[in-house]
Amino acid sequence: MISAAQEQSEIQGIIKNALREDIGTGDHSTLACIPPTARGKAALLVKESGYISGLDFAHQVFRTLSQDIEFVPLQKDGAYAQKGTIAFTVEGPSHILLQAERLVLNAMQRMSGITTKTRAFVARLEGTSTKLLDTRKTTPGIRALEKWAVRLGGGVNHRFALYDAIMLKDNHIDFCGGMDQAIQATRTYLTQHNLDLPIIVEARDFDEIKAILRHKGITRILIDNFSIADTKKAVALIGNHCQTESSGMINLETIRDYALCGVDFVSCGAITHSVQNLDLSLKAVN
Repeated sequence: MISAAQEQSEIQGIIKNALREDIGTGDHSTLACIPPTARGKAALLVKESGYISGLDFAHQVFRTLSQDIEFVPLQKDGAYAQKGTIAFTVEGPSHILLQAERLVLNAMQRMSGITTKTRAFVARLEGTSTKLLDTRKTTPGIRALEKWAVRLGGGVNHRFALYDAIMLKDNHIDFCGGMDQAIQATRTYLTQHNLDLPIIVEARDFDEIKAILRHKGITRILIDNFSIADTKKAVALIGNHCQTESSGMINLETIRDYALCGVDFVSCGAITHSVQNLDLSLKAVN
């Protein structure tokens, strides 16, 4: 996991790059017809019921463009909002409100869609001790926002990127020549580079689970694409050796059955890569 400071740095980078991309040499539509001294007020209208995310991000966007902003949140990040709700109001220079509008909407619609979908998955885990993990199947360039939205939906972030955890998947194991070779090489690498990173290893069958169990210091075994029946057997085989995670074939219909096998985590890429944005609109108000 990355630190809060690292995440905030990622978010500021997203804002800076998105504003560069959108404004470029100038918002000529606004410059052409709105006096630079004009001031205005806008409200974020929720046009589709769901869980709203990204209010804090929106505030950061407006404040990045101008400190002369009065931002009033009327909902909490991650809270449910009915269609017709006003999520926030913002007052300040009209130029700033117009320049920020599309970035705020794009981000909040995406984040709210992710939070809403995550909430649905988490609800299926109620009464179990299993936690829902996201994956790296995120939109390039805005991963920090999407993983933030997962947390607001009650999910848990997996590793943020390639640098904050070891995750030995099928291709690592095959390219390295086998399970034992991959794990031994990893332990040597971490020692040589004085790194303290969690080690997660994917298992495709029971033989690979048994091979992993021969090694100490494994944080979690990823039980990949196992049936429900075989997942129960795998959890019993692993016991208290390390954490367990089910991945593959996880959807709203199956997630609870996998959780009831006793795994510590289930991971699902769909909560970030297959999401319908929530319909929101930023409207000028008096």
